[in-house]
Amino acid sequence: MNRLPKVVTSKLIRSQIAAIAFRQASSSAGLTTDQLISRIIRVDHAGELGADRIYAGQMAVLGNTDVGPVIKEMWDQEKEHLETFEKLMPEYRVRPTALLPFWNVAGFSLGAGSALLGKEGAMACTVAVESVIGEHYNDQIRQLLEDDPEKHEELLKILKKFRDDEQHHHDTGLEHDAEKVSDLW
Repeated sequence: MNRLPKVVTSKLIRSQIAAIAFRQASSSAGLTTDQLISRIIRVDHAGELGADRIYAGQMAVLGNTDVGPVIKEMWDQEKEHLETFEKLMPEYRVRPTALLPFWNVAGFSLGAGSALLGKEGAMACTVAVESVIGEHYNDQIRQLLEDDPEKHEELLKILKKFRDDEQHHHDTGLEHDAEKVSDLW
């Protein structure tokens, strides 16, 4: 059986996610402040829904294993993130993305599919996704700082906290054998 090195498989997942994030970030040039805020909240809401569904898929497969509590802890944080963006949407009058049904199915499928590879597969998925999400949050933070840091103080605080949570998820994945996933290929 051919094996893909863990670096290749991880880079493949990250490159796909990065391509989506890059298209989003690069298309925000020239937006008004309101458009920028709408884009950030809409994209982050969709991303947090996707993360919620990824962890739901992982829990469906691995919830009753030794890594179940670790996944549950990360999932609980993602639920908090999703809830926050669901509150921000009406506050800023932002409509959700039309792709929510896709994110729902795709996220669960990715989570369950990676978990079918075992703990290592689930954690490799977490590391790949969270590394890109952290960069994505950093890009949004930079955009808001460039626009008006005082005006965006509350949103900046939220994005920084969530970025730090995502980095913690990334590090947790590494601590739980994400890099061993290539042994499965």
